[in-house]
Amino acid sequence: MRGSVTAPIRAAGRRRTRAAAVASAAVALLFPLLGAAPPDAPHSADRLQSAFASAAAEYHVPQSVLLGVSYLQSRWDAHAGAPSVTGGYGPMHLTDARTALAETTPHHSEGSEDARGDSARPPLLPDAKLPSTSEIPARLRTLPRAAELTGLSPQALRTDAAANVAGGAALLAAAQKDLGEPLSSDPAAWYGAVARFSGADDRATATAYANDVFDVLRTGQERRTDAGQRVAVAALPGLSPDTAQLRRAGLRTTNVPGTECPATVSCEWIPAPYEEFGEGDYGNHDLGNRPTSQGIDYIVIHDTEGAWEGVLQMVQDPTYVSWQYSLRSTDGHIAQHVKAKDVAWHAGNWYVNAKSIGLEHEGFLAQPDSWYTEAMYRSSARLVTYLAAKYGIPLDRQHIIGHDNVPGPTTSTVGGMHTDPGPYWDWRHYFELLGKPFVPTAGANGGMVTIRPDYATNRPEFTGCVSAGRTCAAHGSSAVRLYSGPGTSYPLIKDIGLGSTPTTGVNDLSSRVSTGQQYAVAGRSGDWTAIWYLGQKAWFKNPAKSPTAVNATGLVVTPKAGATSIPVYGRAYPEASAYPSGVPAQAVSPLSYTLPAGQRYVVGDKVPGEYYYAVAFDTSSHRVVVGKDLYYEIQYGHRVAFVRAADVRVVSSAG
Repeated sequence: MRGSVTAPIRAAGRRRTRAAAVASAAVALLFPLLGAAPPDAPHSADRLQSAFASAAAEYHVPQSVLLGVSYLQSRWDAHAGAPSVTGGYGPMHLTDARTALAETTPHHSEGSEDARGDSARPPLLPDAKLPSTSEIPARLRTLPRAAELTGLSPQALRTDAAANVAGGAALLAAAQKDLGEPLSSDPAAWYGAVARFSGADDRATATAYANDVFDVLRTGQERRTDAGQRVAVAALPGLSPDTAQLRRAGLRTTNVPGTECPATVSCEWIPAPYEEFGEGDYGNHDLGNRPTSQGIDYIVIHDTEGAWEGVLQMVQDPTYVSWQYSLRSTDGHIAQHVKAKDVAWHAGNWYVNAKSIGLEHEGFLAQPDSWYTEAMYRSSARLVTYLAAKYGIPLDRQHIIGHDNVPGPTTSTVGGMHTDPGPYWDWRHYFELLGKPFVPTAGANGGMVTIRPDYATNRPEFTGCVSAGRTCAAHGSSAVRLYSGPGTSYPLIKDIGLGSTPTTGVNDLSSRVSTGQQYAVAGRSGDWTAIWYLGQKAWFKNPAKSPTAVNATGLVVTPKAGATSIPVYGRAYPEASAYPSGVPAQAVSPLSYTLPAGQRYVVGDKVPGEYYYAVAFDTSSHRVVVGKDLYYEIQYGHRVAFVRAADVRVVSSAG
C-alpha cells in the first residue's frame, strides 16, 4: 500500500480525580525517578535501569520479570513518548488506543494497484473501507488501568519512562493477585501474570508471549536504548517457570486445526472465503497445488494500514483481496487465512502472487513514530523461518521482500504499485531475528555492497506523513537516499518508470535503497559510494567511520557483448509457444527500463518463464504453463526485476 496521510495516533486519556493527599504521595514516591536527580542518583545513562529497580521494589515484582516483559514489548525503548501502531506507550507498551482505531485508508484499496495483478482478468479495484470497530478491546486499554492502579496521570504514563515502568509493574502485580498467586520474589512464579500482561484473550497467544519473555530471562539481554540508556537483565539459564498457572487464567482456546505455523508461535485459522458471487466473479483467492504445481519462492512483507479487528473482517470479504497470514502488534498473535498451497491476491503482480506467501503486519507506513513491538517482530521472524525451511526459500532480501520491492508487472502498472512496509520497518533487526544478519562477506574489492545503515541513527528526511510536503517526524529508518553525484547538492536519482520528479515523499521510492539489498559497485569518491541502479550510476553517503553499507561479493549480470542495452521485465512469463490450447498466451512485455552495456546488477534466482492460468472459479480450467526461456531475477532498483538469461552473461562481482 501507499502510506495513508493521516493524523498520528493520539490518546485522549482522561485524568483520574484523586484526593490531593494521594496525588502528592504518588508524586513524592516517584520524585527520584521523574524529577531532578539527587546527589547520590545513578549516572543519567543508568536512570532507566534504576527505574526498573525502584518499580520492582515498590510493587513487589521481580526486577528480572519486569525487565523481560519490557524487552519483549519495546526492547526498553521509550520512543520519545510516541505511540506504537496500536497506541502503546513507553518501555512497557502501555496501551491507550482510543484514537488508534480511527478511520484510515485500508491496505489494497488505495491507489491504482490491482492486488491480483493478472492482466488476463479484469482488475480488482474495490472501493472499500475498513469496517468500524465499536468497542476497543482490553489489550488496547492497559494505560488507563495502570493510571488507576498507580495514581499517576495518563500523561505521565505516556511520556515519562520511569512512570511508564511503574505502571507496568502495577499491572503485573495486579495480574498476579487476580490469579490468586503471592507476590513472590521468584521469577518462576510469575508465568501466569506475564501471560496475562500480553493482553491476549486466548491461551496459545498468552503462552507464546510468556515463553518469549522467559526465553529472554534465560539468555539475558543488554543494550543501549533509543534514549541512550544502558539496560541489562542477567541470564538465568536454569529458570523453569510454573506453566500450570495458565490453566487458571480463563483464556479461550483458538481454532488451530489445519494451521500452517511453527509450534513456537500462536496461530489460529480464520479462513478467507473461496466463493463465487456472480457471473464470472469469485474471490478472494485461487486454489492451487503448491509447491507440487509450482514453487513458492518469495515471502512478501506487508503492513495492514488498519487495526486488527477491521483487517480480519476485510480478509473475510469474498469480493475483496487476501493474504496468507495476519500478525497482531500487541502480542505477535497470528491468524492464517489462506493455505500455502493456494494463491492469495496481495502483491499486485500475478507472477509474484503465484510464487509467494503474503504476511500482513498490523501497522502504518506513514506514521514513523508508530513503532512495531518486539513481540510481533519475533513472531513474524519465527513464522518466516518456518516457511522458508519448509519451502526452500532463501533467507535474503531477494526472496524475503517487502511489498515495496515487488515490481510492476507491466509499464502501465509501475506508478500504482504499493510501497509498504516502508522506510520504518527495521529490516536489520528482522534479519538478525531470522538468524541471517547482514555482515561483510568481502573486502573493498568485492565489487558489491549490502545496504546496512544503523537503524536508530540513520534518519533521512521524509515528507508527506501527516500532509503533503510536510516534513515527517525524525525517526530511525532502513532507507538510504541516492543522488546523481557524490554529494547532497546533486539531484536525486530519477525513476523513469514513474516519470515524475523525485521527491523525499515517504511513498516515493525513486531514489532510495533499503537495508539488506545488494548492488554492484559502480565507483567510489571519498565518503561516497556509487552503485548501478535503474540503469544509472547512483551515489549514497557511506563514510568509513559510520558506514551505511558493508562490502560483499557474488554473481552479477551484464549485457552480452555487442548489446548496447537489454530489456527489463516485471514478470518472468513463458514464450508464446509454451501455452497449450485453451490458455491465452500472455504478453512478454518489457518495462520502460533497460540494462545498459557496462552496468552490473546482483543476481538472484535463475528461473524458467512461468504463468499460472486461473481466471475461473472452476479449478478444472487452471493450468501452470512453464516455458523454455529462462530469466534471472535481479536487484534492479528499489524493486526487483527480471532479465532474459539469453540477453546477459553472468560474472563475478570481483572480476
